[in-house]
Amino acid sequence: MTTKSKTPGKDRVPAPPQRTKQRIEKELPEKELPEKERPLPGDGRAGRPSKERPTPRKEESRATAATPPKEVEVGEAITVRDLAALMQRSPIDLIKILMQYGIMAPITHTIDHDTAVILGEELGVIVKWPPKAVEEAPASEGEKEPAGITPPKQRTYIQEILAKQPPEQMVERPPVVAVLGHVDHGKTTLLDRIRHTNVAAGEAGGITQRTGAYQVTVQGKKITFLDTPGHEAFTAMRARGAQVTDIVVLVVAADDGVMPQTLEAISHARAANVPIIVAINKIDKPNANPQRVMEELAKQGLQPEAWGGDTIMVQVSALNNLGIDDLLDNILVLAEVEQFKANPNGECVGTVIEAELDKHRGVTATLLVQNGTLRRGDVVVVGKTWGRIKAMFDFEGKPIKEAGPSTPTIVLGLHEVPMAGDIFERVANDRLARQIVEERKQAAAAPAQEMRRTMSLDEFFKRLEGGETKTLNLIVRADMQGTLEPIVKSLNDLSNKDVEIKILQASIGDISESDVMLAEASDAVIIGFSVGIDRAAQVRAENSGVEIRLYDVIYKMLEDIEDAMKGMLEPVYKEVVIGHATVLQLFKLRKGVVLGCMVNDGLVKRGAIARALRNGEVVVSDVRVESLRRFTEDVAEVRQGYECGINLTQGDELLQEGDVLEFSERVRVR
Repeated sequence: MTTKSKTPGKDRVPAPPQRTKQRIEKELPEKELPEKERPLPGDGRAGRPSKERPTPRKEESRATAATPPKEVEVGEAITVRDLAALMQRSPIDLIKILMQYGIMAPITHTIDHDTAVILGEELGVIVKWPPKAVEEAPASEGEKEPAGITPPKQRTYIQEILAKQPPEQMVERPPVVAVLGHVDHGKTTLLDRIRHTNVAAGEAGGITQRTGAYQVTVQGKKITFLDTPGHEAFTAMRARGAQVTDIVVLVVAADDGVMPQTLEAISHARAANVPIIVAINKIDKPNANPQRVMEELAKQGLQPEAWGGDTIMVQVSALNNLGIDDLLDNILVLAEVEQFKANPNGECVGTVIEAELDKHRGVTATLLVQNGTLRRGDVVVVGKTWGRIKAMFDFEGKPIKEAGPSTPTIVLGLHEVPMAGDIFERVANDRLARQIVEERKQAAAAPAQEMRRTMSLDEFFKRLEGGETKTLNLIVRADMQGTLEPIVKSLNDLSNKDVEIKILQASIGDISESDVMLAEASDAVIIGFSVGIDRAAQVRAENSGVEIRLYDVIYKMLEDIEDAMKGMLEPVYKEVVIGHATVLQLFKLRKGVVLGCMVNDGLVKRGAIARALRNGEVVVSDVRVESLRRFTEDVAEVRQGYECGINLTQGDELLQEGDVLEFSERVRVR
């Protein structure tokens, strides 16, 4: 992979670089110094003559540079500037090496771990994965992780900020609740009943103010509800790094019971490590059977409190306003136990719930503040856009001046429409906002970006060795219930003290787009047993890099999982058709038969796998192209529109003029 320079050694870092580098830096004016040696614009040293810098700083820099580290720890991605600081080298040294490999990288360019390893080899520094912490502190007091469950992902950016807040400044905030469940089980009616409106029946003579989130007050305390279109949106936001929801209310119809989307909603809530409250709806119907619903939920691991479990289950009728107060009381009780907190005076961050381009007002976005207080006139950076907030409205459309933690607000003033799930943060001024957005756009456009490595069975062993994870998340689909149960049991039995197999979802039917979304958000591998894949799921999996493995034999599936845990997974190949040719004439020679052919499409390669078709039926199969000639010359390949002579390893005496040859080659897929 190394590229030789025209002047060897000129662009490389010399073996003893310290003395030469110090002398050059001493003689260079301040503007020509390496980036990390310059005074920062906002640190009070800008414009100050270099002689005014404190002498100890120079001496300390020289002492540090004299003994560069032999080993550094780098995660999945790092900027050139940060890597140079870790290696105690000038960023210019790293940029020179990257240029040798054909990468034109600025100081803010983000490189992956493998590229950092190559840079380390060039500079004589060993680059390692950071060791996995034995015990991680919880993200915040408001987001506790269940005992014994390893989180599928690292803490989000907002959780990191909450963890850094001074404990004495943290105050209780309203819980954020998402309502999930199966289609037509009464989610919308329940939400409408809670906020005392009737959107489901339509609104006459008024403009609907759709905010995506709203607040209700119960016993003097507020609860924030997210009005999202189901668990797909819930997980899509999580896949973009947003952890918004504190509590999930799972709506199950008493006359229908647990349905496929109910199981999906349970899986998505568990993957997010969010507590669940079950609302058994439609208890007023004559055929309602809440007892059967509780039994079905108990089989899914949601044991009712009435049976000695830890899942709150409330019987309600959203249509007749029965049990609604009891449900809200239980939400407040759970919030009090979990102690959701934030710092209203701290760094202001949050998440985009909804955004649209209004033809009258321009870009409007519904933001949920998760820490700090957002005020009118603040400058915010949202994903790859920014803006100064010109106006703020509450969920009822009334103008407001500020919004605290867990408060949804509609804002005007952003330059572009952000995506739902994007993180917003307040910055000091317009200049800084523009700079951050520009850096993010450059990083997104960089060809070597691709920082996120999706999980696969191959990738799992690498992460296990690197200490990144000890949990293999799986989503299982099977054709029948009788097949699904032994598969799940067999997979769970593979868990040992070193590796935990965690089944995020096990269900019947073809692999759907919802499964792929859950896999994206949870770093999971999808296992299908005697099932198909929806077209939408296939496209999304290919675009996002989610691995889907299909099996017909249970022992082969278990063998692959075991091999992945040991790092002994065999490569998988598939045959890819590369071209077709028609036999025009047969030339019988002493050494065999030569087929005079015209290449119809694609190409023919020497050594390719061939099979012959006559009227759609296979005549000869699993043979190879032994020799390939164009006129009197041996060639490696012949492309579409050209004639050639082909000699097969065997079976060519069975062919006739007019037969079609199909050529393919084996390609490794994983």
